[in-house]
Parts: sequence; C-alpha cells; structure tokens
Amino acid sequence: MRIDLHAHSTASDGTDTPAELVRRAAGAGLDVVALTDHDTTHGHAEAIAALPEGLTLVTGAELSCRLGGAGVHLLAYLFDPEEPDLLAERELVRDDRVPRAHAMIAKLRELGVPITWERVARIAGDGSVGRPHIASALVDLGVVGSVSDAFTPEWLADGGRAYVEKHDSDPFEAIRLVKAAGGVAVLAHPAAPKRGETLPESALADLAAAGLDGIEVDHMDHDPATRARLRGLAGELGLLATGSSDYHGSHKTCVLGEFTTDPEVYGEIIRRATGAFPVPGAGGRRIT
Repeated sequence: MRIDLHAHSTASDGTDTPAELVRRAAGAGLDVVALTDHDTTHGHAEAIAALPEGLTLVTGAELSCRLGGAGVHLLAYLFDPEEPDLLAERELVRDDRVPRAHAMIAKLRELGVPITWERVARIAGDGSVGRPHIASALVDLGVVGSVSDAFTPEWLADGGRAYVEKHDSDPFEAIRLVKAAGGVAVLAHPAAPKRGETLPESALADLAAAGLDGIEVDHMDHDPATRARLRGLAGELGLLATGSSDYHGSHKTCVLGEFTTDPEVYGEIIRRATGAFPVPGAGGRRIT
C-alpha cells in the first residue's frame, strides 16, 4: 500500500488542478493521497468529484504558523472543514496573503525587478497567492533560474531583501484548533534548513506535549542522517513518523510517491481522526 500524505494543487501553490492531482496520484501507483493546500480546503470538492477508483483521498490542509523566528508548517488531516474557530483562523491567514504579495512586489520593483501584480495574479489563478507564485514570476522574468533559486536571502527567503512578514498562526493554538475540529496534526518538514530557521528539538517536545500527533520524517528536504535522527526523536516523544512527497507539480522537482507513509501509521491517523473520513474513489462518479 503506497500512501503520500502531503500534496498541493492550484487551490494554493501547486500547478495541477485538484482533479489533475488525483489522476496523477492514481497514475503514480498510489493507493492514498492527501490534498493539503496551504490554509485552504477549497480544492477538496473538485478532487473528490474526480477521484479515480482504487485511490483514497485524505482531506487536509497545511497551516502556516510561526514560533519565534522559525516558520512552522502544520499538516492537519481529516478535520471538520466547517468548524468555525479553525475556519476563521485559516481565513485570517489566507486573507493576509494578498496585501503581503503586493508589499513584496513593491520591494522587488524597488530592487529593479519589472514584476507586476497582474503577472503574479495570473500565475496564481484561483489559488491562494503566495511566495511560490512570486518566485515563478521571477523565473518567467529571467531574474532567477528556478523557483528554489528565488528562496534565497537575495530575494524571497525569510529575512531576504524582498521578504515581507504575514500573519501566521501560533503552532500551539493551531494544534488546539485542529484537535478541537476532530483532526490530526503532523509537523511538516521540521528540519529543512534551506527553508529558514528550524525549530529546536526542545520546541518539538513542547509541541508533542501540546497534542502534536506526528512528524513528517521522510521528506525530500531531509537527508538520510536527518531522517534517522527525526525517526528516533519521534519514537522518544511518542509521535507518529510520516513520509510524503510535498508535491507541487512543476514548481518542485519532487514526484508523487517519492516518499510514503507506513500503512500502520496511516491506520493510526484514521483511528485518531473524528472530524472527517478518508474518501474512497468512485471512478470520478458523484458520491452520494
């Protein structure tokens, strides 16, 4: 059984529509895929409507948080998407993305980059605009060679020349909200230094004590030594160890199913969730 618990669509900063994503997941030989767009569940209905037979969809979201100077991404699985407190927090984070993008574009123009809001908005489409869309615009303009090249101190990395802070949730509060909505909370790529400052292990212990369910251990941004260390830490803290691709389509080099989650861990996630259930595929037929 092949299970990938972290993937993005055009509902946030991926390049595949939700329907394309689930079809690609089935084509990649996955049995289970999680749709975890940034701070939104807007892609779920389309993904469910297109879900092929033989593929199960785990509904979720990747919540943007910050603790001190470290950006923290929290994967929330199988929560009730209509639970009002968690919904309000997601909307607060998402609504701050547009003024932040405008401010980053203004900084880039001051640096001599001929970028416009119209170009970035066209790239984002119906998705929730974010730094990857601005990075794609920089690629299109020939300023950088790839999206990852834009996430450096010279441009869009945390604290970089064109960086602008946005509203992020407190991870302890986010965990509380996810659990109250019947969901399961897993810390995404916690030891990926190229993404900026990472959390100290003492903070991971504090998050575990606050109700964190797991750590995303197997991820493209964790080298083998880091994965081994995180797996041991998860065991010490009583946390689940997951694996996933963090697929974004053509925005990243990772492929669906590049890293996967153990079926027993997946089963435990399902057992803990009370807000929603995984959705089995019906060959793209409407589920009633």
